[in-house]
Amino acid sequence: MAIQKTESIWWNGELVPWERVTVHVMSHVIHYGTSFFEGIRCYETPRGTAVFRLTPHIRRLFDSAKIYRTEVPYTQETLVAAVKETIRANRLRSGYIRPVVYRGYGGIGVDPSACPVEVAIAAIEWGKYLGAEAMEQGVDVCVSSWNRFAANTLPSLSKAGGNYLNSQLVKLEALRHGYSEGIALDPQGFVSEGSGENLFVVRNGVVMTPPLSSSILEGITRDAVMHLLGDMGVAVREQTIPREYLYIADELFFTGTAAEITPVRSVDGIPVGNGKRGPLTAEVQSRFFGVVQGEREDPRGWLEYVAE
Repeated sequence: MAIQKTESIWWNGELVPWERVTVHVMSHVIHYGTSFFEGIRCYETPRGTAVFRLTPHIRRLFDSAKIYRTEVPYTQETLVAAVKETIRANRLRSGYIRPVVYRGYGGIGVDPSACPVEVAIAAIEWGKYLGAEAMEQGVDVCVSSWNRFAANTLPSLSKAGGNYLNSQLVKLEALRHGYSEGIALDPQGFVSEGSGENLFVVRNGVVMTPPLSSSILEGITRDAVMHLLGDMGVAVREQTIPREYLYIADELFFTGTAAEITPVRSVDGIPVGNGKRGPLTAEVQSRFFGVVQGEREDPRGWLEYVAE
């Protein structure tokens, strides 16, 4: 999906016109992938534009940078305020926000110490990641030949730019074979996640999701869905999931900021359940969108309003 540019980007402490935000070709981030980013959504509600779980997203951004020994030159509170400022400046009622911390122009070696840490926040319009029809019809996916990285190689809990080279391989392979998305396995052969989504499996009334040890990103929407399922009286097991469960599941669905909650209707050409969105997935979707669109009660304070 092509980027729809907006008027300005928050860049190193101030709003700058979109066209003026540039990165030098010799910046460390271009050569070594030293960036840390978030994907955040804002929604139009009856009370005005609200950002879904903004503070936890910014906290994770700082955690991602810290894992790679990178100190962000702003406080978390400053970036929370900057996200809201950027949304207001671009008059965005609903859309997608991309904060990114990266190593800029300095040294050429692997050691990033001599390179400045820069921060940018963009806010753009962006629809359904896997297509609007996918929210009801579901998507066709495959199990990728590319595994997620093993423990003590790359830190999966850091949302780092370089880590997503692996995601690109998963996604490109899936598209090449006619699927919308791929599911990666962990180094032990258990289910991990999609190229940019966490995964939930429903079988015999039990809901399962891979644990952090299966080389997944600790998803913020994943956490929200676990809370919503708890509200429904449905417990979620964080456990290793065999690949075969993807073929005999009653329901499967992805979660993520971009994907929101997207059903999976087939895996490797094998229908999931009856090949349609399942009832539990539909109910979780209803509760999720009810909260983020301001139509349901928000008891956990997930919405942070831009005008406040």
